[in-house]
Amino acid sequence: MSGKKPRLAFLRMGVRSVLRGNISVSVAAREYLRRSRASLIRRRERSSLVDLQSRPAQLLPPFQILSPGELLKHFRERSTPSLLPGFHAPFVTGDLQRKLFPRETQTLIESANQITHRHRWALLGFGERDFGDQINWNRDPLSGRDWPLDFHADVAIWHNDGSDIRVLWELNRLGHFVTLGRAYSVSHDEVFAEEFFSQLAEWHRQNPVGRGANWMCAMEIALRAMNLLAAFTIFRFSPSLTEGRLAMLLALFEQHGSHIQRNLEFSYVTTSNHYLSDLTGLLWLGIMLPELGAAQRWREWALAELLREMAKQILPDGADYEASTGYHRLVVELFLYSFILCEENGIAIEGKYRQKLNEMLRYLRAVVRPDGFAALIGDTDGGQALPIFSHTADDHSYLLPLGAAFYHDADLILPGQRMPEELVWVLGEKGVRDFEKLRVAPGNISSQAFASAGTYVMRDDDLFLLFNASGAAAPGHGAHRHNDALSIEVSACGLPFIVDPGTYVYAADLRERHRFRSTAYHSTVQVDNLEQNTLDERAPFVIGSEAHPVVLEWESTAEGDRVLAEHRGYERLPEPVRHRRKITFEKNERWWLIEDEFEGTGEHSIATRFHFDAGLKVGNYSEGVVVANDTESGPCLFVRSIDCTELPKFESQFTSRHYGLKLPSITACWTVTRALPCRFRWTLVPVRDGEDPARRLSLPSF
Repeated sequence: MSGKKPRLAFLRMGVRSVLRGNISVSVAAREYLRRSRASLIRRRERSSLVDLQSRPAQLLPPFQILSPGELLKHFRERSTPSLLPGFHAPFVTGDLQRKLFPRETQTLIESANQITHRHRWALLGFGERDFGDQINWNRDPLSGRDWPLDFHADVAIWHNDGSDIRVLWELNRLGHFVTLGRAYSVSHDEVFAEEFFSQLAEWHRQNPVGRGANWMCAMEIALRAMNLLAAFTIFRFSPSLTEGRLAMLLALFEQHGSHIQRNLEFSYVTTSNHYLSDLTGLLWLGIMLPELGAAQRWREWALAELLREMAKQILPDGADYEASTGYHRLVVELFLYSFILCEENGIAIEGKYRQKLNEMLRYLRAVVRPDGFAALIGDTDGGQALPIFSHTADDHSYLLPLGAAFYHDADLILPGQRMPEELVWVLGEKGVRDFEKLRVAPGNISSQAFASAGTYVMRDDDLFLLFNASGAAAPGHGAHRHNDALSIEVSACGLPFIVDPGTYVYAADLRERHRFRSTAYHSTVQVDNLEQNTLDERAPFVIGSEAHPVVLEWESTAEGDRVLAEHRGYERLPEPVRHRRKITFEKNERWWLIEDEFEGTGEHSIATRFHFDAGLKVGNYSEGVVVANDTESGPCLFVRSIDCTELPKFESQFTSRHYGLKLPSITACWTVTRALPCRFRWTLVPVRDGEDPARRLSLPSF
């Protein structure tokens, strides 16, 4: 495709955006010039692909004069730079892994054997997959679609045939190489090293630089480079590393860095976790491969730009501005691992950025429920920056001990939380000692308000309610938002009861993609079957900003909390409606009151839903009262309607805790038709195992 059509398309789009007030004239002009320059760079790249594919790594002069054998000896013996403390001395860390995690170590070796002998490993929420004797790195392992080796900018992403570029990209991030490396450090088994070099050589053969789906997205290239650096840091000690394999690796690393820089995912209109990943990949390559001619330039520019983006993309209260807890986890990994990498190599990070990262960890801690899993606001694709250990999309808490040891801050650790495997590899022996010195103060985690993020957490002891009013803080950065204004998540007695449905998939099923981010899949109110913000099933990463939630009141005391918010998403109706929701938390009596008020005129259909977690039994307890539990005698949650005479209906929906995984779940829905203005109230009453439900349900009085 020529550069002329995209520039004309942006010119038309830019004019409309300026007229709507979304962007300024100066931003539109700068973005137009940027796209023009990018188009020129891409044309030059297209014409030079043959040269780029055959070019050896461009080393600094002192290394150019070394023979292949001398260069190999240099990389085997060099003591600097250091990746992460645990990776820098992999065999010491391997012994520590065996000592601290004996059972997990056995699982690690079994996983590496599966990778080596069966080409089998887990892929996101799809479970373990066999990739065949000869791995086809350009084939979607689920749909079977083969992606062509066209120039990367010409490869189409969407095909509406069940294929999912996200799945292909996850495979080609090569995160399983980190598993092979860790297993090698524990076992010293050369079969793992040989498998790494063999698979990588075949990957290199099948994926010439600049061609095919695996060179389409700079973010994917950056994350792949990080995984390769981690594996190379371990396997450089292996006898299987030959002069030829080292030359291939160095050329591949330079191809990755140069391609990222040519295809940065930057825009004057908006940037996201993609651009942060691009910068992180360049920073890591620049630090870890000072032998390359471009390394210093990559390192210095990427670090400065990464810190600028931190100031822009992280809200004042520590939340990532994309309104997604899943991508917040990824961004925390990018910054945390990069700050540790810089510290390990004597690169100073200014105090205000270290403080900002600490705030990011505190936000992450706040949205983790008492059961240790995170509330999933907005999209989550399960991506990890460095998958030392694979975690489901709702598992964020493993980052807290790492942050606690890095900052010597025991407040970041959850009560009773154990040391995760990641800590050994990221922070090494010293990190283990630092973590063991921390003393977690007993006591309650208090309720917290994150006004910039629109996240309000009401908690006391084992009770947790997250109220979501996100969307207003960062207009224009909402590609990963859902129609979840004024929705809730509720956990009690160690169980999640009312949950966000998650994401499930992106391109593989656009209908399901639309459903999982729709209003009807969230624990909020829908009026006249209208979406809170405009959605189009054909545009899976576009969402309107009509709702504009605003928090009007927040109060938190030792006795209770109260939050009041409203949104304007239903003011698009012929007879406009404004939804206002107030939640009161009575901590001593252990229940919540929800009050939904509707301002406007005319009659409207009002549907109030509570989306229960997968695996729960949900049914009628008595008239107007719904009960949810996982066992007959265990803890349960009662949802009682105070004002509705209509009985609830139970809708079969799904919940996704990891990308590609969906589990059947039940939503309780009260649908009424009323003239406005009107109000409806609900009580949420958790009951512990052994408590009398009748006594608990009689507590609230109105």
